[in-house]
Amino acid sequence: MSFKVFDKWELAEVKVEDMGLVNYVCLDEIMVPHTMGRHVRRQFAKSRVSIVERLMNKIMRTERNSGKKNKSYNIVKDSFDIISQRSKQNPVQVLVKAVENTAPREETTRIKYGGIGYQVAVDIAPQRRVDLALAFLTRGALQSAFKRKKSAEECLAEELLLAAEYDTRSFAIQKKEEKERVARSAH
Repeated sequence: MSFKVFDKWELAEVKVEDMGLVNYVCLDEIMVPHTMGRHVRRQFAKSRVSIVERLMNKIMRTERNSGKKNKSYNIVKDSFDIISQRSKQNPVQVLVKAVENTAPREETTRIKYGGIGYQVAVDIAPQRRVDLALAFLTRGALQSAFKRKKSAEECLAEELLLAAEYDTRSFAIQKKEEKERVARSAH
């Protein structure tokens, strides 16, 4: 028996094209994307949590939505409906494409050598790439919805669609390019 995300969208047809992220974008079929924190105690276990649930968990990271899983569940569900209507695509595929497009490949770290600090460019681990991509997507959506007429659902749908198309109007794409530009200057 195969389950559909929100009883609407198949996960079997969703493909991850970025080979570096294949093991870290979980597309397991689950009825309800809510694991109740089972993965918290084991290191790297969050890579086995559904990408849809990880998006919901990132939405809960702000002060306004802290701990409101049902609210974030409804935000994601409604934004998936909007994505499905606007693009006529599977919204989970749009989410995966947005994560692939907004995951930065390198960043900088600070190295202290002889009392002097240097910025050095380093490659990013795949797990951190997914974390940063989800953080950029949700932060952009929630910032654009804050004190505006647009709802959080509409803003999240718009952010995901723009990021999936690699549109530079997307907050997440801007943050990714900024992070990679800083890393390039530190080579």
